[in-house]
Amino acid sequence: MYFQHSDDIWRDFPELVPGVLYAEGITADVSAAAPIAAYTERAAARLAGVASESELPEIQAWRRTFSKMGLKPTQYRCASESLLRRFRKEGSLPGLHPLVDLCNAISIAYAIPVAVFDVSRIGRHLEVRHATGDETYVTFSGETERPPAQEVIFADADGRAHARRWSNRQSGHSAVRDTTAGVLIVAEALHDSAAKDMEALTAAVSGELNTLWPVTPKAAVLGPSSRRFEFTGA
Repeated sequence: MYFQHSDDIWRDFPELVPGVLYAEGITADVSAAAPIAAYTERAAARLAGVASESELPEIQAWRRTFSKMGLKPTQYRCASESLLRRFRKEGSLPGLHPLVDLCNAISIAYAIPVAVFDVSRIGRHLEVRHATGDETYVTFSGETERPPAQEVIFADADGRAHARRWSNRQSGHSAVRDTTAGVLIVAEALHDSAAKDMEALTAAVSGELNTLWPVTPKAAVLGPSSRRFEFTGA
């Protein structure tokens, strides 16, 4: 199996820096409370220094990207902005699964979107590309949608869209559940210090996975000259 961004995405967004990890052996019976508390504390400290999460350079870069895709940044927000917005208003994030909760906490700490996919629910590969208009997307409530042509999606070889509007909304089809064992974790940034920050984020996720489960994840920071991440799926 492999993960990659299409040539069109790299052409239109050369500032993109993706971080990708694959791990096998994830279970739902661990407590990630301690690291989650540490990352949410870091997020709170960052938010205390700004009037809104929209002032953070990581979020500003994603807003520019959404505008470039023809989307209104205040109508469609990247995943990290949505999480930060909820965290600022409520002071916490809902608990879903220890790995998802951990990645959400890391996402708000770095203000970078972090997606987690159940590898067993992905058909052969996952590519961030423009939709053809033929793909299907399953919401968390079980409804089926069809992303319009040219929308940026996470698509597999079976014509399923696993995320819509790039980093805006994940699909319920490949969401992590209690039976999930193999996961693909994807983080993406476009701000000026993205390369340095993505190295730190990827190392943080890898270290926490190794400590909590423990597993030895395969990890990489991708770029124009190394666009494909290959891994052994279920």
